[in-house]
Amino acid sequence: MKILSAAEMQACDRATTESFGIPSFDLMRHAAAAVATFARERFAKARRITVLCGRGNNGGDGMMAARLLGGHGLHVTVMLLGSPDGLAGDAAEAWRRLGDAGNCRLVVVETEEQLQDHQAAFRADLIIDAVLGTGFKPPMRGLALAALQWVRDSDAPVLAVDLPSGWAADEMKGDGDEQVYPADGVVTFTAPKPAHVFGELTRRWNQPVVVAPIGSPDEAMASSLDLYWAGTAQEIVQTPRPFDSNKGKYGHVLVIGGTFGSAGGKAGAPAMTAMAAMRAGAGLVTAAVPEPALPTVARFAPELMTVPLETNGLGEAQLSADEEKRQALLKGMTVAAVGPGLGQGSGAEAILEWLLNETIPLVIDADGLNVLAKSMELLGGVGGAGRTIVLTPHPGEMARLAGISTAEVQSDRLNVARDFAARYGVILVLKGAHTLIAHPSGRVAVNTTGNPGMAKGGSGDLLTGVIAGLLAQFPSDPERAVEAAVYIHGLAADFAVRAGDEHTLLATDTLSYFSNAFRFRSTRRNGYVWLQGLPADLTAAKSSSEAAE
Repeated sequence: MKILSAAEMQACDRATTESFGIPSFDLMRHAAAAVATFARERFAKARRITVLCGRGNNGGDGMMAARLLGGHGLHVTVMLLGSPDGLAGDAAEAWRRLGDAGNCRLVVVETEEQLQDHQAAFRADLIIDAVLGTGFKPPMRGLALAALQWVRDSDAPVLAVDLPSGWAADEMKGDGDEQVYPADGVVTFTAPKPAHVFGELTRRWNQPVVVAPIGSPDEAMASSLDLYWAGTAQEIVQTPRPFDSNKGKYGHVLVIGGTFGSAGGKAGAPAMTAMAAMRAGAGLVTAAVPEPALPTVARFAPELMTVPLETNGLGEAQLSADEEKRQALLKGMTVAAVGPGLGQGSGAEAILEWLLNETIPLVIDADGLNVLAKSMELLGGVGGAGRTIVLTPHPGEMARLAGISTAEVQSDRLNVARDFAARYGVILVLKGAHTLIAHPSGRVAVNTTGNPGMAKGGSGDLLTGVIAGLLAQFPSDPERAVEAAVYIHGLAADFAVRAGDEHTLLATDTLSYFSNAFRFRSTRRNGYVWLQGLPADLTAAKSSSEAAE
C-alpha cells in the first residue's frame, strides 16, 4: 500500500473525479459511511454522539456521518465551528442534506464564548472529530483551537475523521504539536499519509488507525515518496502451501552466534533466533554455536539441529582453519543469520569477513553489526548484484554503522536508512517505533505493528530469525520477505500483549502467537485496512478460519 503526501492525496481525489468519473460528493458519502460504520462497531455502547465539524470537506464527512448515525436512532449533536454561510461545495451540500434529514440536533458556534453555552455537548458517549483534515497546515487557530480544550476536558472517547485535528498529514515526527486533538481511533480514506504511519496519533499505542476504501481506483494513487506500508507484504505468507510440500521446499537456515565461557553466557540469543526461524516456517534450521554452548542451545527444541564451532579460551566462536569444514557448514544452506550473542573478538571478525565473501544470502544482527561497524570496508561491493544482505540495527548500532550520533539517526531516520541502503546495496531494517525497511532501490516500507513490551532483550534475536526464516522460503522475493517478517514479528507481540501485559512480556512469549500473526488479515470483510491496533472482536482464541475473515 502506497503512502501519499497531502498534495498527492488531493491529486488522487481530483483524478478520481476528473479522470474516472466518480463525483466528489460520492467520495464524501462513502467516507461518511466508513466513519459511521466504524463508530457503531468500535464504540457500540455510545448512544449520545457529538460530531464537531469544521467548514471544509472534513467537516462535510462528519456531517454526512452524523446523518447516518442519526438514522440509526442515536442521539446525535452536530456542532459546526463557524457560520454555515462560509460553507461551499460538497460541505455546503452535506449541511443542506443534514438539515433536511432532521434526525440530528444542529448547533452553530461562531464565537469562542458560545462554546460555553454548549458545554453539555462535550459530555457525550463519543465525540467525532471532523474539524480539520488532510488539507490542514499548522498552526491551528480560531474556533478549532478554542474547542480543543473542551475536547481534552471531556471524558468521552474521540474518533478522528482522517486525522486528529491539528496533525499535519505530512508530519513524520512521532509526537505531534501540543495543539492536537486527542484520539482513541482514526479512520482515514483511500491511502495512509505519512502521519498515519509515523505519528503517535492515538492516546494509546493499541488503539485503531484504519484506512477505508471510498472508491478511488489504484490508478489514481500516484506518489513520488517511494514510501509503502509494510503490512501489505504479509500476503506473501498467506497463500496455502501445496499438498505435496516437504521440508526441502522451505529452505534451510543457518544461525551462527553465541558465546559460552569467560567471555559471557550468550547461548540464548542464537537459540531464540533459531526458534523464530522455525516458527516462521523454514523447513530446516541449524544453529552453529561454540561447542560449550551446544547442549544449552539444543535443549530449546528437539527440532533444532546444532553444529559445534571451534572456540578460543574465552568461549567465543572461532573460524576453522580447515576450508573443507567451512564449506561443509554452508552446504545445503539457503540463508545464514550471524551475530546474535557472537561476541566482538577476533573470532567474530573472521567469521563475518568469511561470510561476506561467500555468496549465501546473509542477515547480520547484534554483535555482527558491531563488528561490521569497525570495518565498514568489508561491506563495500558485497551487497547488490543479486545477493541479499540484510542488516537489522537499532538506532545505536545504526549510528556506529553510519558514523554519526544516535541523535542524528533518530532526527532523520528515513533519510539515514534510505541513503545507507542505497550506498551499500543492502536491505536495512532500522528498528524502533515504526521500524523502517529500506531497500537499495530507494523504496522504504514503514511498519506499524509492535508495542512497548518489546523493549526487552531477545526481541531483536527473534526478528533476525523471522527474517531469515522468510528469506529461506522466499529467496526470490527478498523485499516482501523482509517487510512481512518485520510486520509479523510486531503483530505477534501485539497479540501476546493483548493476552497479557506489556510490562511482563518476554521476547519468547511472542513465539506462541506467531500463528495468530500469520493468520491475521489486515484487510477486514468491511474493507478497512488496520494499520494499528486489533479489531475488538478478534481474540487470541480465534480459529484459523475465523481469523482469516
